[in-house]
Amino acid sequence: MNQRNAGAVRWRAAMERALYGDGGFFRAEAGPAAHFRTSAHASPLFAGAIATLLERVDEALDHPARLDLVDVGAGRGELLRSILAALPPAVAARVSAVGVEVAPRPEHLPPTIGWTSAIPSGITGLLVATEWLDNIPVEVVELDSTLRPRYWRSTPDGALTLDESPLEPGDARWLADWWPLAGLPEGARAEVGAPRDEAWAAATASVARGMALAVDYGHLAGDRPLFGTLTGFRDGRETAPVPDGSCDLTIAVALDSLGVHHLLTTQREALRLLGVDGRRPPLALASTDPAGYVRALARAGQAAELTDPAGLGGHHWVMYWV
Repeated sequence: MNQRNAGAVRWRAAMERALYGDGGFFRAEAGPAAHFRTSAHASPLFAGAIATLLERVDEALDHPARLDLVDVGAGRGELLRSILAALPPAVAARVSAVGVEVAPRPEHLPPTIGWTSAIPSGITGLLVATEWLDNIPVEVVELDSTLRPRYWRSTPDGALTLDESPLEPGDARWLADWWPLAGLPEGARAEVGAPRDEAWAAATASVARGMALAVDYGHLAGDRPLFGTLTGFRDGRETAPVPDGSCDLTIAVALDSLGVHHLLTTQREALRLLGVDGRRPPLALASTDPAGYVRALARAGQAAELTDPAGLGGHHWVMYWV
């Protein structure tokens, strides 16, 4: 660690300011799509799968007069537009689509899509949060030379030091339950996921009838990374996670702490259940329908990217039904 710097704050506050404060990363005009690639940006097949899921939710709810579709962390509305385009017209006509984002409403967003900075209540339909939880600021703690956990403190230029004060009781309890540090060496780190648990609980509580879906990358008890997961992204590349507003700051999710009544599966499995398959089309199709073969091959390539267990397919889907 560097020597203590004037103006240093705990990591959670530094991350909050860098991502969501004035001039923060998610308020920038270009939007997150200019810096990193999510499933929503990788292929329209992802939006098509979410549209299929929304149709199934609609059927389970017995086709309500208004079917809500809420995208939390909506970027610039890319996913919402693609989902609406993939729905049958009769279903799309009943959909009330809302993007939840700190950035102002995008200039060219269709008027049929609402825009707000807070999750609406009383949702009947589907709430989806794609790579939202990993951007919720959390504290980072590290074992010092005496093997005591200490909070990270940071300045906007990335200088780090350890806070000498003891952990707050709530953070200590969360670590004891979900990320125990006993027996680990000096320098081991943990990321205190309590704020994510609270945010996800609030998101699920906003659904009156239907489903809340979080799509994100993370880890489970027994497989916590020894030195944490904090990463920065800028212009499509991994970079130093400096909390100055110039880059995305992302921390993988402790998935099992989100709730015991949730269905957890990999994106690979979820998308296959929704009809997204990365298998190559039969070669015989190239002889009978060359153009169709090329289209099917392109679709298979996109599906393979979305379901690759070493990439986007390794993301998890956390589903909660009300």
